[in-house]
Amino acid sequence: MGHNGCVSITESPSPIPSPASPTVSPDEQNPAAARNAPNPYARFDRREWDRLADRTPLPLTQEDIDRIASLGDPIDMTEVDTIYRPLSALLQLYIDGRRRTAAERHAFLGEPEGHSTPFVIGIAGSVAVGKSTVARLLQLLLSRWDSTPRVDLVTTDGFLYPNRILQERSLIARKGFPESYDRSALISFLASVKAGNPHAKAPVYSHVTYDIVPDTYIDVDRPDILIVEGLNVLQPPRSAPGSISVAVSDYFDFSIYVDADEKLIEQWYVDRFLKLRATAFSREDSYFKTYASLTDDEAASTAHVVWNAINLPNLRENIRPTRERATLIFTKGPDHRVESLSIRKD
Repeated sequence: MGHNGCVSITESPSPIPSPASPTVSPDEQNPAAARNAPNPYARFDRREWDRLADRTPLPLTQEDIDRIASLGDPIDMTEVDTIYRPLSALLQLYIDGRRRTAAERHAFLGEPEGHSTPFVIGIAGSVAVGKSTVARLLQLLLSRWDSTPRVDLVTTDGFLYPNRILQERSLIARKGFPESYDRSALISFLASVKAGNPHAKAPVYSHVTYDIVPDTYIDVDRPDILIVEGLNVLQPPRSAPGSISVAVSDYFDFSIYVDADEKLIEQWYVDRFLKLRATAFSREDSYFKTYASLTDDEAASTAHVVWNAINLPNLRENIRPTRERATLIFTKGPDHRVESLSIRKD
């Protein structure tokens, strides 16, 4: 689901291409090396994680949860209580620690006490893995804490180049890949947020028209927390030899990668496509309205083609390689239930 409340078949769907040759992940190429590599993460299963915040309040209702869950991403109070309640408590520790450090820094440097800059959380993961639901749940939970009532959410879809530019650069079939984003605009936006500037503007993307909405922006006015959600938010810096660059994640105080087995994500993607065929695709102004008349078999076949030609290569080549750049890794199993969490060791 996009920030504007419209749902897409992918974060960055493209006209259906010919199926791509299968790509192989680095771990599949050398599984022994992957097993023996030093692990900088501490791992918790569901039961261990649930015990971490026994007395932390859960200020949500099932109605709240139903309102923000993405299409095809079922979630209930048990999952929120087991996974997201401890996570919100952990994030409050990080936020409180950062504020204490900032106060001590101001005192040490003789700086005047100013407005605290936003705590920025990045959320990455594949199409259809459920990162939008994670982002919206955290926005709702964290905004219920007295110390962080103002929590904004921005998706990186708004920083895709407009279709006109993608077509000029022959990138329309690469929509959702790193090169299809206006990375400099996204970094400028985050730099403005982190500088404490008021009224930073984020463009808005429509998953109905499949393009940037002209002259429409999200106003980010010095919130307590900003959540940035997108496919490629953990990408490393990309620069020409001899030049200096920064990564989007350089502006994050905490980051989450939402992970799952490829076959599970593919099935979630197909399931969502079938549901959208009868809902969003049927809108007259939908870019994908021709899909609304597909039969079940045709729709499932189309979804598998798009997955294998676009989303799977992007996952393997660009998204999953950034997983170990995250502070916290969610690993999901069937039914979108989080089975384990791995947090980077300090």
